[in-house]
Amino acid sequence: MFTGIVQAVAVIAAIDDRTGLRSFSIDFPPGFCEDLAIGASVAVDGVCLTVTRIASPVRASFDVMQQSLAVTTLGRYAVGTRVNVERAAREGAEIGGHPLSGHVDCVGELIAVRAQENNLVWRIAVPPSHRRYVFARGYIAVHGASLTIAECDRAAGWFEVWLIPETRRATVFEDRRVGDALNIEIERSTQVMVDTVRDAVAEQLGPLKPLLDQWLAEHGRSLEELAPHVPR
Repeated sequence: MFTGIVQAVAVIAAIDDRTGLRSFSIDFPPGFCEDLAIGASVAVDGVCLTVTRIASPVRASFDVMQQSLAVTTLGRYAVGTRVNVERAAREGAEIGGHPLSGHVDCVGELIAVRAQENNLVWRIAVPPSHRRYVFARGYIAVHGASLTIAECDRAAGWFEVWLIPETRRATVFEDRRVGDALNIEIERSTQVMVDTVRDAVAEQLGPLKPLLDQWLAEHGRSLEELAPHVPR
């Protein structure tokens, strides 16, 4: 488990492609790898990876399967790419963000950036498959960072997050530009609640559900909008 609080920014030092997987060697800041062991978990831009080799006090390697490369942004990285990193949370650790699994749900796209006083506001497009889990004032993880959704428009397919100066300093977000892909992990309790309500509604309505879906669509609404959620 991870907390969504990025601990450091690391750099991809080498990439080795082998049959069925890609191996990343990553250079970390001094002290990050203290007591790090083979088999330990590290979130790299929000993707949970397993340490397969420790080359030095500041360098470790990770093997990534083709499936993970395909469904995250890791397959697009090159030597020199900077990444957000967080070690797995220890038992009893303070959860400064919200609990994360390190299993990326989808890849979003940064579609707009605007300055707001001392902050940056990012607008991120999310695939249709996961829009139902996005709620204003709810949690979401972007590249492994726990953020609060400020605004969202599920019909249009986007949400906005505010990046305070400390978040910008401690992450790779200053490197990102409009059009860049971003790893998204939705908040699990929100997903469970939305899916449970959807299943319950479908079970109770039975053959009436298609008629209700049609009626709601004609009035510009959907069942997803009627599902409850847990605010931050």
